[in-house]
Amino acid sequence: MDVTMLLCDAAEAANGKLYVLGGGWSQLAAPNTPVNMALAVMVGVPWNRTNEKHSLRTRLVTEDGEPVEIDGNPIMLEAGFEVGRPPGLVAGTTLNWPMVFNVGGLVLDKGGYVWELYVDGERMAQTPFRVFDPQQPFGG
Repeated sequence: MDVTMLLCDAAEAANGKLYVLGGGWSQLAAPNTPVNMALAVMVGVPWNRTNEKHSLRTRLVTEDGEPVEIDGNPIMLEAGFEVGRPPGLVAGTTLNWPMVFNVGGLVLDKGGYVWELYVDGERMAQTPFRVFDPQQPFGG
């Protein structure tokens, strides 16, 4: 499968498309402040993997690979999906499946983070970002 994941301010999946606001950022000037963010995800499902159930899981880790937790629970989002073949589609066609994961009120310390995305247990994408103090943009 081919997976594209974009970190954005807000997003919505509708009618087979992703609608993205403020997409593609990698720097967040809001340490220890509640923020909203979204992961806009497009999964390209190969013809031979259609008509079967798949699992998708995202998790937030530090740049060192440690899980980010809230009250002792790792930040993890999960969904299942199945893409069916429409009648008349040419054999071998890849089908796109858009998904959005919205995260509200997330409070993070200064530092580096990575959203990781797994499909059927295999890591398929990662999106790193950094939280910094706007008063010290180059020092922390």
